[in-house]
Amino acid sequence: MNEDKLQIINPFGPSIAKVKIPDKIIKTLNDHVDEIRANEKMSKKFDAGKSLIGNVSQEILLNQEIIKESGWLTFLASATRAWIKGVLRTDITKFNINSSWVISQYANEYNPVHWHNGHISGAGFLKVPSTFGETFQKDKKNLNGKLTLLHGQRSFMSDSQYKITPQVGDFYIFPHYLMHTVYPFKDTDEERRSISFNAVVDEKTFDVYI
Repeated sequence: MNEDKLQIINPFGPSIAKVKIPDKIIKTLNDHVDEIRANEKMSKKFDAGKSLIGNVSQEILLNQEIIKESGWLTFLASATRAWIKGVLRTDITKFNINSSWVISQYANEYNPVHWHNGHISGAGFLKVPSTFGETFQKDKKNLNGKLTLLHGQRSFMSDSQYKITPQVGDFYIFPHYLMHTVYPFKDTDEERRSISFNAVVDEKTFDVYI
């Protein structure tokens, strides 16, 4: 991936990479998830809900075959290499996905504040409802359905939150320890479908204390 196609965001300590998932990969992954969700046996086989923290309808684990065949692995590896190169001026030689999963979230469901395993994580969007609903009080900031990344504490010249409005194809890559949450939404029966991953890179690049 060319560095000019990747946006590096620095809202606080750790940087975040924002990239666009290619339409072909979005379609392949959505078709795969739709097929699994339509089959009760397959839904149970690939159910990742027991090992994840989200209070959502369903979380589906992607197997290694679809991760590779869809181009998802190549896309994430390329984006991560460009991000690390852009920030650290270092070329990584290893990128291994530990796991990747798709989250189907509906009205009144949410993902509490949490962090991931591995070295590198990310979150992005495969489907987005036409509305996330309004706030109960019209003058309040509407956070319905938003992904929020959290780090440190709010102080002068430093915000502790980076709020993201979901857009299909937008994907954000960040260090595994970066806390994040997804707010619930309402007034729709449409699905908010997101995708996440955990991966490891070169230990000498990740571990700053070596």
